[in-house]
Amino acid sequence: MTDVPAHPFPYPFAEGKTALVVIDMQRDFIEHGGFGESLGNDVDRLAAIVPTVVDLLTLFREKGWPIVHTRECHLPDLSDCPPAKRDRGNPSLRIGEEGPMGRLLVRGSPGADFVPACAANPGEIVIDKPGKGMFWNTPVHQMLQQRGITHLVFAGVTTEVCVQTSMREANDRGFVCLLIEDATESYFAEFKAAAIRMITAQGAIVGWSTPFATFANAVR
Repeated sequence: MTDVPAHPFPYPFAEGKTALVVIDMQRDFIEHGGFGESLGNDVDRLAAIVPTVVDLLTLFREKGWPIVHTRECHLPDLSDCPPAKRDRGNPSLRIGEEGPMGRLLVRGSPGADFVPACAANPGEIVIDKPGKGMFWNTPVHQMLQQRGITHLVFAGVTTEVCVQTSMREANDRGFVCLLIEDATESYFAEFKAAAIRMITAQGAIVGWSTPFATFANAVR
């Protein structure tokens, strides 16, 4: 075990039993013309974390530690996208409709794929998830168990939605979770700050958080 300085107290990093989870670094959420922008959001906020996510990926790749990438996307017939999800709000385009990067959040569409800088390398786990959490209707829990993974380091977007949901799901399943603060982002600064406080409150009730530089210095 390596103690990583973190909030609310040092995170017990377990080399050989830890995987990086990069949540939904997709063009539809991060680039102009995608689903995130169709909701009226400033996608440049999310694009700003790409270099830090790349540094985090590079660190795990150099160490040979496992990496999981998730994509929120749906089957072409939208059979896994309930109306309770698709009909929310008043976006200029809804899930499944044709946008500048193909059908929004549909598997196989260019917009549903990763931003190029954060693309998965051969051998890394890629999970297409129909929900906000990484475990709902996916095989990722079994895949992590088969690899002996007990600890997860999280990055990606958005902090208060898919990242926090996945961390809460992971916590319920017994994984020990750390969020890299500058490798995650929200369209709303106050939502990110609140999500991190909720995750780390009450003695790391969901998990820990720390900046990338602090994590990298500790595990190197």
